[in-house]
Amino acid sequence: MKIPRTISLTVFTLATFVFSSATMADHSWGRYKWKPASALLNLELGDNVDSDWDGYLTDARTDWNVSQVIDATIKTGSTSGAVCDVASGNVQVCNADYGNTGWLGIAQIQVSKGSTIVAGRAKLNDYYFDQSFYNTPEWRRMVMCQEIAHTFGLDHQDESFSNANLGTCMDYTSDPTKGGIVNDHPNLHDYEQLEAMYGDGGGGDSVDSGDGGCNPRSPKCNPATSAGGHAEFGQLVSGHGGIEVFEKELGNGRKLITQVTWTLEYASSHKH
Repeated sequence: MKIPRTISLTVFTLATFVFSSATMADHSWGRYKWKPASALLNLELGDNVDSDWDGYLTDARTDWNVSQVIDATIKTGSTSGAVCDVASGNVQVCNADYGNTGWLGIAQIQVSKGSTIVAGRAKLNDYYFDQSFYNTPEWRRMVMCQEIAHTFGLDHQDESFSNANLGTCMDYTSDPTKGGIVNDHPNLHDYEQLEAMYGDGGGGDSVDSGDGGCNPRSPKCNPATSAGGHAEFGQLVSGHGGIEVFEKELGNGRKLITQVTWTLEYASSHKH
């Protein structure tokens, strides 16, 4: 049983005044969820990050464990930052210089039977985080926090660059410190969403995610042309702002779902 989070949550309540009615809506990622064996989602985070990222991984684990339904532990990773292979039943967290890909971070989940998560991976791209603009504690903490949350099945609260910051790492922004409101930790609504998803001990089911289809007449449906040729992610199924979601068939009833956080520069030059 987890310790009640009444005291912990008080630090987040001051940010709730900025929530609009739209913001307070459901922000699960489709219907993707793990199927925990108990009332808690006990999930191992494989540590494949270097010393520049260790503190941010620990921060993210601590933040998400405030939730009454998440119990994440950090374990030695089963892969390397450069390779970042997934492993069934856990989330591998990696960093490396992945090159001039256009993305800051990606979250990937393998799903079975439509929406049950069976493996996850979060990758942070040092090609950009080693550049002065993104090499700040706030950018690093926000993206780490966000990508790990996607592997739980949590989505963004807001995906507009221009809106005021909501004070959550699940808010996409052009500046995580904009307006003096810092987007580098979860907020109350994130925890409420996780409890709505996992509070009954339930998990994924056989219903598809509902992320939206792709117009077969659109070039975006062709993975060789979508998003500038990121065919390794599969077919683009949803694109908005600096965020895109891709699906790739793996066979045997499994899919790889990728949520990509593009750099500001890439997002602004590739309109969706």
